Amino acid sequence: MRAASEISLHDVMARSTTTSSAIPVDYSERRVTTTGASSTSRRQLLERYTNVREDHLRYMQKWGLIRPEPRADGESYYASFPDLAVIRQADEALGEGMSFRAVLRNLIASRVGQLAFDFRIEAQPAKVLQLKRREPPPLAAFMDPAPVNTTSSAEELFHAASVLDDGDPANVEEASRAYRRALDVDPYLVPALINLANIHYARDEIAEAQALYERAIALEPDVFEAHFNLGNIFHDLGRYLDAQARYRDALQLNPGYADAHFYLAVTLEKSGQSRDARLHWRAYQQLAPNGEWVGLAKEFSD
Repeated sequence: MRAASEISLHDVMARSTTTSSAIPVDYSERRVTTTGASSTSRRQLLERYTNVREDHLRYMQKWGLIRPEPRADGESYYASFPDLAVIRQADEALGEGMSFRAVLRNLIASRVGQLAFDFRIEAQPAKVLQLKRREPPPLAAFMDPAPVNTTSSAEELFHAASVLDDGDPANVEEASRAYRRALDVDPYLVPALINLANIHYARDEIAEAQALYERAIALEPDVFEAHFNLGNIFHDLGRYLDAQARYRDALQLNPGYADAHFYLAVTLEKSGQSRDARLHWRAYQQLAPNGEWVGLAKEFSD
């Protein structure tokens, strides 16, 4: 199901708040100066701007409004005028009684036409953990035939690849080769297609990952992992309506998958469809009450 027609993000943000108009991002920050290697730590910022909380900084970073630099001591530092200006303006607006949701939406709206708005996908791609053997689909008649009596060896190779595919960078190449060997034996092994695509996606090899997810969907349209992961790719490409369609497909197959609700809400917000997004912000809260972004979901679901 396709989302409603996309409208102007600036118009929607202006209508969504009643306390004030969009906050112009002022890059002429003068109260905090940074020269050379100078920078301001997260702790120092929180001490200076008392209306801004640590979770507010995380949410502004998630939406791409600020970009702190992590250091070896584990602390984040802010050394750019744009970051400091955004934080200062958020602090002032919060001090005037504006809700953080309204502050965030206004800052997002004010950025349109200045910098690319980037809500970064950071969730791990959905991985297929259990191998389910199926008969070759009807489409298989038009593809290269799979070797006969190779089911066992393909499954063994898939399981070996899954063991190697443990998130350790040292094992990535070997896991990739094992998935490819499994697919050489059985080109219709959809779990291997999806997990191999995940490896490409983690390497920012978007075209390769997209092709593999799309092949997996062509072979087995009811595998939700492929739809969800393809939605992430379309989000990365700025194809928000396509991303919404894939997230909706994933949710039809697995309505309890919290991340699909979360990122569908994100793409709806980015398309200016805040009212439609509320349902999915709330679903994320219910499904992931201890999730990393539950606070953000609460802010946007009101």
